[in-house]
Amino acid sequence: MTWILLAVAVALLLIRAYRNTFDVHTQAVTIPLQKSTRMKDTSSWEPLSVLHLSDLHMENLSVDADQVVSKFSAQPLDLIAITGDLLDRQKNIPKAVDYVRTIMSLQPALGTYVVFGNHDYVLKAFKLRELKKSLEQLGCRVLINEHVTVYHHGQPLHIIGVDDFATRRSELEKSFQHVPETGARLVLTHDPNIVLQMKDYAYDYLLSGHFHGGQIHWPRPFHLAKMGKLPKLNMVKGLHEMDGRPFYISEGLGQTGVNIRLRSRPELTLHTLVGATSPATHYEPAAFTSSLSESAATLVIE
Repeated sequence: MTWILLAVAVALLLIRAYRNTFDVHTQAVTIPLQKSTRMKDTSSWEPLSVLHLSDLHMENLSVDADQVVSKFSAQPLDLIAITGDLLDRQKNIPKAVDYVRTIMSLQPALGTYVVFGNHDYVLKAFKLRELKKSLEQLGCRVLINEHVTVYHHGQPLHIIGVDDFATRRSELEKSFQHVPETGARLVLTHDPNIVLQMKDYAYDYLLSGHFHGGQIHWPRPFHLAKMGKLPKLNMVKGLHEMDGRPFYISEGLGQTGVNIRLRSRPELTLHTLVGATSPATHYEPAAFTSSLSESAATLVIE
């Protein structure tokens, strides 16, 4: 009888964990640009809206692209950022490309930007080239240790794509090479552990993913201990700070291994970078926790 009850309890838990993969959470974070020698006056900076998706994992994805479009169709977007792990298997390249195509129908003013993650690099080299070429044919800009400068209401924005840290492909010096001194700097990367090596590289905000918020975060995500130093600092999701600069870790949209989540949810995040309009406007870190308060940043959870 005990074994039957245990089996029923496990089955119910797995059903709940599977249903969680459909329960996408939409978050909004507002970050003031840092006052630095690069941007002495940020008061003229128009708010920049960035829709952030990460860890799509086509093999285990319960959130339809049309659902994403529906959530943000009424929201003017400046930029879409996809921070890696689109897929695990080469057969899903067309599926990943179609998903991104649908997302791009939101028509962000400054375009869509992609960096690759460790799971993307499971693909054979020629298949990864196929994925990259297909994304670029859609109009995406795939950044591999490089940057691109765009202009947001006349103000320069440098989008810096740092390649995957987990697979030792990050090249910070190359990524930041020739980035102009003036203008805002937005870094896109997959594995946030790279922030531990970025003390000498100036940026205003960094977007990442990789940890899935633990995915199976029960009772604690002990399995993340092998994924770098940040999990040991309890930095596995949400807004944090390193060396005085803010960075964000998305819980991702898809799952890896098995299509379940416990104490984590698929995530879509709308980031807004605003100018510092007064000396009182400032950013404070989230005290290295997975939840944020209004004093940490403007945060809305739907």
